[in-house]
Amino acid sequence: MTSEKNIILVTGGAGYIGSNVCKALAENGYIPVTYDNLCSGNKSAVNWGPFEQGDIRDRERLRAIIKKYKPEAVMHFAALIQVGQSVIDPAIYYHNNVYGSLCLLEEMREAGIKHIVCSSTAAVYGTPLSVPIPEDAPKLPINPYGQSKLMMENMISDYSNAYGTQYAVLRYFNAAGADTETEAGSAYKTDTHIIPLLMRVASGLLPEIKLFGEDYDTEDGTAVRDYIHITDLAQAHILALEHIMAGKGNLAVNIGNSTGYSVAQVIEAAKRITGKDIAVAKSPRRAGDPAVLIADSACAKNILNWKPAYSDLDTIVETAWKWRQKQNKA
Repeated sequence: MTSEKNIILVTGGAGYIGSNVCKALAENGYIPVTYDNLCSGNKSAVNWGPFEQGDIRDRERLRAIIKKYKPEAVMHFAALIQVGQSVIDPAIYYHNNVYGSLCLLEEMREAGIKHIVCSSTAAVYGTPLSVPIPEDAPKLPINPYGQSKLMMENMISDYSNAYGTQYAVLRYFNAAGADTETEAGSAYKTDTHIIPLLMRVASGLLPEIKLFGEDYDTEDGTAVRDYIHITDLAQAHILALEHIMAGKGNLAVNIGNSTGYSVAQVIEAAKRITGKDIAVAKSPRRAGDPAVLIADSACAKNILNWKPAYSDLDTIVETAWKWRQKQNKA
């Protein structure tokens, strides 16, 4: 029988990545407690463990939930993530992502919780000097979203040095796809990432996909990204949690496939797998978008013995399509 020591507080657990990680936690004998303000997540995505509505900036509410469940560790996904929005309105990103994380760290410290797995991003690197990007590459974010995530990383590191917090920071590249059993998938109220948007266009829910920029210094002129299947990403969180809880040291590692696909390639894969004619609207580049982001994930593979199992683009798109079809029938 699972004991209290297996309870994990999952901030932002009603979102896309958080809900998939909650499933992985439950499958590995943990009890995930989702704490989410539902500003972008969905309560319907919380199917593995209790749900508590609240904001990480509401320290009184957060303190009450920690006291109620007494979690041994925290997985932190509660953050705003839209690059373009962060350029237009940086204030909300610093308030939610930075101040909110500070509130969480303080409540963890007061409660004596020493372990945290934190969701970070390739955006901390900005425009990379070389690809694939290693963990020791310069951290030079080019948008407020990336800046806010780097500040989160730095705070957690400082808390570790001063207060003994043990952490794993996972820098995702592009999380994509859906649970292979179609039990968890994109859980945002409004999709902003290319693959779920393509699935909506293929379903007739959107008229077209916007292609932001065809003048990048890449083979076909469109931006290149490293797409990591959500199930592989969730498994990396379990391994990272067990690593720090076993006292094996702090981590800050990339989580990606170390393979890049262009936006044009993703669009073609979506057309092929869905069998639909997807309309494309060509648009200028978005502010703050680098041309190429590809991970060097050797550290995660070597330290955590992490091995992506669903790394090819067709598998990623196919699982996303199955998830979209299930949502269409709901």
